[in-house]
Amino acid sequence: MSLTQPNTEQLIGACRKHNQNAQLEIYNRYYKAMYNTALRIVKDSAEAEDIMQEAFLTAFTKLSMLADDKMFGAWLKKIVVNASLTALRKNNIHLEVGIEAIEYTLNDTNGMPEEDFTAVKTNTVLSTLNELKDSYSTALSLHFVEGYDYEEICQIMNISYSNCRTLISRAKESLRKKLQLV
Repeated sequence: MSLTQPNTEQLIGACRKHNQNAQLEIYNRYYKAMYNTALRIVKDSAEAEDIMQEAFLTAFTKLSMLADDKMFGAWLKKIVVNASLTALRKNNIHLEVGIEAIEYTLNDTNGMPEEDFTAVKTNTVLSTLNELKDSYSTALSLHFVEGYDYEEICQIMNISYSNCRTLISRAKESLRKKLQLV
């Protein structure tokens, strides 16, 4: 007899029936990724923790709005991103985050020669990303780190498609210029 771990769809089905063990299992599977997503946007560890916790509460209470259980992860991430952007707008301040607290890497060579890019350390790229304007930093994080396409970023940031393209283009250029000075 072998023990198998329930898949996400089965757990979501159990969560719909208010099974607390299933909710805990879902939380354990997703909390690190959701925390890191919030942290990249709000740049404050405590705020990111609060946003992540609230996002799970929202998700579990509004599970009836989720049409496809297979899309739970993407749906939860969208809740986290929207809550993070709302918190960022409310606070309208820029807080520094220690590089060691961020658990991801940035791999965009767009416009830089490959040998130059590999010489730039991840910490330098991340600290430089944090020096950008909030809108630039958020747009680049959503696009390159979170993997959202332009249409999704338009919806998340509530901007037009052409504004999104311009914002990301300017943000990339700003990041490139700052990295060349390092």
